[in-house]
Amino acid sequence: MDYKQIVSDVLLLESEELRKASQSISFDIDKAVELISNATGKLIITGVGKSGLVGSKIAATLASTGTSSFFLHPTEAMHGDLGMISKGDVVLGISYSGESDELIQILPHLKRFNIPLIAMAKNSKSTLASYSDIFIDISVEKEACPLDAAPTSSTTLTMAMGDALAICLMKKRDFKKEDFASFHPGGSLGKKLFVKVDDLLKKENLPIVSRETILKDAIITMSEGRLGNVIILDDDKKIIGLLSDGDLRRALMEDNFDINCKVEEVATLNPKTINNKNLLASDALKVIEDYKIQLLIVADDENKLVGLLHIHDLIQAGIK
Repeated sequence: MDYKQIVSDVLLLESEELRKASQSISFDIDKAVELISNATGKLIITGVGKSGLVGSKIAATLASTGTSSFFLHPTEAMHGDLGMISKGDVVLGISYSGESDELIQILPHLKRFNIPLIAMAKNSKSTLASYSDIFIDISVEKEACPLDAAPTSSTTLTMAMGDALAICLMKKRDFKKEDFASFHPGGSLGKKLFVKVDDLLKKENLPIVSRETILKDAIITMSEGRLGNVIILDDDKKIIGLLSDGDLRRALMEDNFDINCKVEEVATLNPKTINNKNLLASDALKVIEDYKIQLLIVADDENKLVGLLHIHDLIQAGIK
């Protein structure tokens, strides 16, 4: 059996259903966007079975993109959770047939409380559609299932419609990546936009030596500091140089190498520093990458040491 061909056929069939839906958008999307964006409450998604599973994903997508939303199972709603729906809310009901018993049972109660209803179904004459203020057609000509029974193409289209609605609402609200990161502070984008240098800065027990320190003692400080570098300060505690393991290796290759020389003689003088500890950690990583260094020195306006930021700290924090 050619499973690759089956996979290809399924993808092509479902993509074709999406293509056809994109060319026959019959519902009033402007009205739907205005209804949701002007609501003073939440957008509540409800549905059962596969429609419920898709509805949960749609609710999650909406919630993470600026639309206050959650999923409510209609059975739970009939057993007490209907109180979670209140004035100012909007309900999005999903049922491919438009006749799911559990969902239909809550519709009269929604009307009793004057809760606006957006329906997703295949039939504009279904019970769900008849109760709705806005009907979104999610009908497909053929399911990818060879028995034309299991929801496949239809669930793909439903999820895509939910994505499309979320994107419309994002555009309506001018939702930016900074807003997205606010809803995902633990994600990579949140870290990129919110974690600052000061959050990761090493400020204590730093590997520091004076300019009078001999190289042998500086190497001991480097080993104890576990950063592969030593910072050299002058008598006024200002930064004058940095001894890296690279500097040390290069010095070892010299014929006149003297382990008792002053550390300043083999160090990198005037190393790269930044003066803004509130710089985004992602921007600090770019500085490290651009200058091909491992340790970034943070100094104050007088060039006195504030702290050190190592590339390993950035990687460990998930900064990319």
